[in-house]
Amino acid sequence: MKKKLIFLGTGTSQGVPVIGCSCLVCSSINKKDKRLRSSVLIQLGDKNILIDSGPDFRFQILREGIEKIDAVFYTHEHRDHVAGIDDLRSFYYLNKQPICMFMSSRVFLSLKQDYSYLFSEKKYFGKPKLNVKIIKKSNHFSVFNYKITPIEVMHYKLPVIGYRISNLAYITDANYISKNELEKLYGLDILIINCLQIKSHISHFNLEQVLNLIDLLKPKSSYLTHISHNLGLHNEVQKKIPKNVYLAFDQLKISF
Repeated sequence: MKKKLIFLGTGTSQGVPVIGCSCLVCSSINKKDKRLRSSVLIQLGDKNILIDSGPDFRFQILREGIEKIDAVFYTHEHRDHVAGIDDLRSFYYLNKQPICMFMSSRVFLSLKQDYSYLFSEKKYFGKPKLNVKIIKKSNHFSVFNYKITPIEVMHYKLPVIGYRISNLAYITDANYISKNELEKLYGLDILIINCLQIKSHISHFNLEQVLNLIDLLKPKSSYLTHISHNLGLHNEVQKKIPKNVYLAFDQLKISF
């Protein structure tokens, strides 16, 4: 079965360029330096799995010409990862099929509070059907006959869920991964992981930390995402990192 991943967005919570900023990165004319909020679409044959629906979701989906979403995986409840959830309604209207969502119980509680009209038991015109499945870090689950392994990482004090699908893992918003969870990340062909900036940060890996982690896990190739303007110009940073490590950019497509 053909497997492909599309980087819908590779930016941090403010995106790049940042509003009001005139730094070299924000002023760059290189399209690889233009970053919408982080999200990916994983295509398993004719099935589409979305990881996170941030505030740029509608534009990202229209740009890629995507006409169906078969499942949504959520990493955590921060707005730059969930704020586009309302636009999932369009897929329900289009395909008349419930949208299957996978998330932790904490994320579900947050979404029910912030988007109560979507998760209310009350039926009304225009309300999409959402099929929510609660996941735990200790339990694998199956989607479209693929084994999915949740990986709990820490975003300072907030638990965030990463996902391993086959020989690929996607991790965003992390600055710590426990030894037990690291065990789930060995033997990868592709590791996708957040890398915010050059300097250290309270809740995200910086470049030095993520390169050390990659050296430990030794995936065949790695892609850095959730990138801020403080990491530097795409082309300049790419020259300085190992040959099997790549800065992801919006609309990059990889097979796995």
